[in-house]
Amino acid sequence: MTPKILIIGACGQIGSELTFKLRELHGNDNVIASDINYNNLSVVNSGAFEIVDAQDYASVKDCVEKHDVNTVYLMAAMLSATGEKYPMKAWDLNMNSLFHVLNLAKEGFIKKVFWPSSIAVFGPTTPKDNTPQHTIVEPSTVYGITKQVGERWCEYYHKNYGVDVRSIRYPGIISWKTLPGGGTTDYAVEIYHEALKNNTYECFLSEDTKLPMMFMDDAIKATVDIMHANNSAIKIRSSYNLAAVSFTPNEVFKAIQKHIPDFTITYKTDYRQHIADTWPKSIDDSHARNDWNWKHSFDLDAITKEMLDNLSKS
Repeated sequence: MTPKILIIGACGQIGSELTFKLRELHGNDNVIASDINYNNLSVVNSGAFEIVDAQDYASVKDCVEKHDVNTVYLMAAMLSATGEKYPMKAWDLNMNSLFHVLNLAKEGFIKKVFWPSSIAVFGPTTPKDNTPQHTIVEPSTVYGITKQVGERWCEYYHKNYGVDVRSIRYPGIISWKTLPGGGTTDYAVEIYHEALKNNTYECFLSEDTKLPMMFMDDAIKATVDIMHANNSAIKIRSSYNLAAVSFTPNEVFKAIQKHIPDFTITYKTDYRQHIADTWPKSIDDSHARNDWNWKHSFDLDAITKEMLDNLSKS
């Protein structure tokens, strides 16, 4: 059989769009989507799909062997905002799933692993402007802690067992195709939906909270690019900084007003503000740009046009 790609967590915000992209590139039959349930029918019905519990080693291993999988994209995770409500569940899901996949690679069942990290690895002691690749990493959320620890394990498995694991630190991701999944940057998706639906939005972050963000198409491109890069090009085996554009809620508001002049916004911060306050404002991703030629395509105005154009059609 032709070696296959397995996506664990294929029904999530990034996993679903990654599934469609990889099927476009490699063919429907060569990309196995999997998740804990059948909730995302567009993914379930688009090709091979398996129920896989990412926390169950046998469940993952059985799927790998059944389909002759050689590459795994581990996209299952509990994100920052949800993780603060259920800290132990976040720890168990985020860590157990990673160990299962790393151990399958160590034992020779799979050859290549993609595991996403996040800007959540950074904390209040991290330099906030143009955050360097190698810097102070003291996360203050459960999600960030799992990503920090996961990065260390990825590098450990590469150095000690030769596992070909690759990772990028996703910023906030913006997409019109899927709803956000419990993250601190969810406002940057919700605001476009509310602009079109109600012409007003109550934002849970303050107007001047600047965070690194990225359009989904760029995030998928980065994921595909790093996995297609030559092994020798990947110099960092913990996780690469990745950046596109940084902006505030007020800047998104003004970008939307160029298309919807009477759109209004109010601000009522909640617990997610405390999380956002610990994260960087901008990221230095020069290592990714130099090592495997990463380059983003969408700035805030381009993101806003894509979001409003596509959401108004749906």
